[in-house]
Amino acid sequence: MGAGGGGGIAGVRTGVRGGTSTAPGDTAAEGELLGRVFLARVLEPGDETGGRWVRERGVLEVARRLREGGRALPGVSAKRWAGLCARAGLADPCRDLAVARSAGARFVVPGTAEWPGQLDDLGDARPLGLWVRGTPSLRMWALRSVAVVGARACTEYGAHMATTLAAGLAERGWVVVSGGAYGVDGAAHRGALGAGGATAAVLACGVDRPYPPGHTALITRIAEQGLVVGELPPGDHPTPSRFVLRNRVIAALTRGTVVVEAAYRSGSLVTARAARRLGRHVMGVPGPATSALSTGVHELLRGDAVLVGDAAEVVELVGDMGELPPERRGPVLPTDLLEPRTRQVLAGLPGRGTATAAEVARRAQTTGDDATARLYELRALGYVERHGDGWKLTRQAMISIRGGRSPR
Repeated sequence: MGAGGGGGIAGVRTGVRGGTSTAPGDTAAEGELLGRVFLARVLEPGDETGGRWVRERGVLEVARRLREGGRALPGVSAKRWAGLCARAGLADPCRDLAVARSAGARFVVPGTAEWPGQLDDLGDARPLGLWVRGTPSLRMWALRSVAVVGARACTEYGAHMATTLAAGLAERGWVVVSGGAYGVDGAAHRGALGAGGATAAVLACGVDRPYPPGHTALITRIAEQGLVVGELPPGDHPTPSRFVLRNRVIAALTRGTVVVEAAYRSGSLVTARAARRLGRHVMGVPGPATSALSTGVHELLRGDAVLVGDAAEVVELVGDMGELPPERRGPVLPTDLLEPRTRQVLAGLPGRGTATAAEVARRAQTTGDDATARLYELRALGYVERHGDGWKLTRQAMISIRGGRSPR
């Protein structure tokens, strides 16, 4: 294996836990594991050509061809093949497993009990495996999870909405998944943690190397109370392309993606588009029409994204049958409690001045006797007062009719 030749299969049992464990003597499974760790060091995340090689030829055959060099596998230029072989010569899967173990991480691969099956929807762009820090089961957590993403340079409104959405989802038993970045991502993670709930951060770098550095404490706390997940091997650094490719994992892991704030070129829109391609729910939180950080979200909402304003509306979409939000109603006014025909008589009185019972009856489309009886009922309730032969609204009635606003 070049520089990785000292890795071998023999040391795997001491370097794995959780989703990577294999039965004693199961050298085939150990070889598959080592091969995937090796390929994760050689291939970039989301490499569909490499994914096709693995699907058609198997992990061990692809790893062998890359270690040995020689004739290129189909679909790549000679220059790119040479670059991949150079990386293969430096790969040491047992070293990567040992470094991950020292950071409290494990390598979860397809076909094991902890692998989230929904990642298979990515086809040849499916991760070779995922490095995971944290004790919960990635598969179980992903079954009931929602992505909350958005702008890094978010507004106070965006941070508030991300925090309250995440807290509401956590209180309802949902796992909040985001990217660990500044802005909306960090607010979503903190909202879930603050509510005593579950959250997972999917990084675009090694899980032993928190990024951004300013979120080291937050990502460490997530690893202690939730999950930190990444495709890249220990020690690997983020790049712009890796952030973009990371977003497909966030979209595939979760039942739906909520975009809180996003400009036209926001990376969070990449997550939303990936979620749409994968058949997941796509949701957006509207913002001011004058805000550049809401233009991307509004563009989503002009398409097939669903507008949401709180956690209950998110759960209505992504949850099971019967998980409906409460009925939305405005404030109940005192006049709402009146019998409908009595409200009709009340509405027959003019806003200013007085009216006779006969005039009120005509406006309310009822008889004079019925209007008179109901006017006395309204008088007892303090809504009208009598002036000679006329009837007039009281100040209380005018405030109630205007929804609590005093008349000018």
